[in-house]
Amino acid sequence: MAKITVEGAISAFGAEAKKKLNNPAIIGAPEDQLRAPLEKLIRELAEAAGFLPGLVSLVGETSLTALKTRPDYAVTVNKALVGFIEVKAPGKGADPRRFDKESHDGKQWDKLKSLPNILYTDGNGFSLWQDGKLVDKIVLLEGNVESAGASLAAPQSLLPVITSFLQWAPQPPATPKKLAEVSARLCRLLRDDVVETLGEDNEGLKALHHDWRHLLFPQADDAQFADGYAQAVTFGLLVAKARGIDLSGGIEPAAQLLRKANSLIGTALRLLTEDPDVQMALKTSLNTLIRVLDVVDWGKIAKSSADAWLYFYEDFLEVYDNALRKRTGSYYTPPEVVEAMVNLVDEALKGPLFERAAGFAAADVTVADPAVGTGTFLLGVLRRIAKSVAEEEGAGAVRAAITSAAQRVIGFELQFGPFAVAQLRLIAEMQSLMDTVHDASAPLPEPRLFITDTLAIPSSKTTPWAASTSPSPNRAVMPTRSRRKKRSRW
Repeated sequence: MAKITVEGAISAFGAEAKKKLNNPAIIGAPEDQLRAPLEKLIRELAEAAGFLPGLVSLVGETSLTALKTRPDYAVTVNKALVGFIEVKAPGKGADPRRFDKESHDGKQWDKLKSLPNILYTDGNGFSLWQDGKLVDKIVLLEGNVESAGASLAAPQSLLPVITSFLQWAPQPPATPKKLAEVSARLCRLLRDDVVETLGEDNEGLKALHHDWRHLLFPQADDAQFADGYAQAVTFGLLVAKARGIDLSGGIEPAAQLLRKANSLIGTALRLLTEDPDVQMALKTSLNTLIRVLDVVDWGKIAKSSADAWLYFYEDFLEVYDNALRKRTGSYYTPPEVVEAMVNLVDEALKGPLFERAAGFAAADVTVADPAVGTGTFLLGVLRRIAKSVAEEEGAGAVRAAITSAAQRVIGFELQFGPFAVAQLRLIAEMQSLMDTVHDASAPLPEPRLFITDTLAIPSSKTTPWAASTSPSPNRAVMPTRSRRKKRSRW
C-alpha cells in the first residue's frame, strides 16, 4: 500500500470537494458538501503525521446548524477525545475573530473559544485554537477549494498544525487559580449548551429541568436553571477528583460517590446520569469538561495553598461571570482572620460572661453564618471543636463531638455555587475530623446549609424544598423575588 503524503491527500481533497461543491444535484449548505472530503482528509493527514490507520475518528453532528455551542465534529484519537472541528462555507475564512460579532458565526465563536482545542476550516484555510488563542498561524491552501480540483496544494505548515491538533492532551492545572480559570470556561460553555438545548425541545433536558425545579429551585427560569445546573455538574466533578475518583469512564462514579454523602450536587449528577438523552444533548460541553477535569490532581493543587478552596470561587466567577461576582459580592475573608476570629469567640464563650467551658463544643451553643460563602467560618468552627475536644478528652471523643456540632452549625447562602462548595467542603472536613476518609460506609451527619436570602423581607412568601433525595429534617427555604443587596462574604 502506497504511503500517504500531504500532497496526495490535499490533491484528493481538492478533487472530491470540487466535484461536490459544483454538483447541481446536491442540496444543502456549501459547508455540508465539505464534510465527506474533509473527514477523509483529516484521516489521511493523521496517517501522514504518523498515526496508525483507524486510530483517528471524526464524530459528526447532524441538523445542528442553528446551535451555537456545538462544533461540526468531535475528534477522538484511540477513543480519547482530543478536540473539535468547525467547518465553514468556502470563502468565509478560517479566522473566527473576523466574523461579525452579531452574526451566527460570531456568536458561535464567542462560545466555542472556551474549548481547549478546536480546528477551524472553510476548505481554503485551517486554523488551530487552544483556549481561545491561535496556535502558530492560519494556514492557507494554494488554490481555491471550489475550483482548483486536484491541483489544490498545501504549504509545509499545514501538517504541524494538524499534528498539534491531534496530539493535544489536557494538562493538569498546577494551582487553584489555574484550575478555577479552566473549569470556569468549560462551565460557561456547559451553561450556554443547556440554555440552547432547552430551546430545542429536548424532552430529556426539559424533564431534567422539571425535576430540578421540583427538587431544588421552584422559581428557576431557563437561564437560572442552566446556570445552577452547570455549576452543580462542574463542582460535582471537581469534588469527585478531590476524592480521587476516575472520570475516564464517565460521571456515574462521581454521582454514586456524592449520592452516598446525600448532597445536593449528587442529586444533580444523578438526574444527568439517568437520562442518556440529556447526556447526548450536552455531549460537547460535558465530554470536554470530563476529559479536562479527569487529569486534575487535587492533592498536588491543595499543597500550593493553605486553603485551596478559599479564593477558588472568587477566581472561578471572575472568568465564568464577573458581573455576577460584582453583583453578589463574592469576596472572602483571609484564613488568618477567620482563625483569629473563631479563636476569639471560642475564648469568649469559655469566659465569665457565657461560662461555657467547652466553647463551641458546648451542647447549647449554636453557630449561624448568614452568608456562608464557601464555608470558611463553619470549617474554622468545626476544626476548633475537634482541636479542643482532642486536647481535653482525647482523639476518640472527636467523632461524637463533630456529630453533635453538625446539628448546631448552620449556614445560609444566596448563590448556588458557593453553597455547593461549602456543602462539599463541610462533608470532606467532617470525614477527615471523624476519621472516616477511608471508610465510605461510615455514617456522616448532613451539613445544615440552606439556600436563602438573609436580607429578604421576613414576611415574604417562602417555598420549602428538600435539599437531598431522601427524607430529611434538613429543609431549605428559598424566598420569592426580593430586593437583593450586595454584601460581603463571611
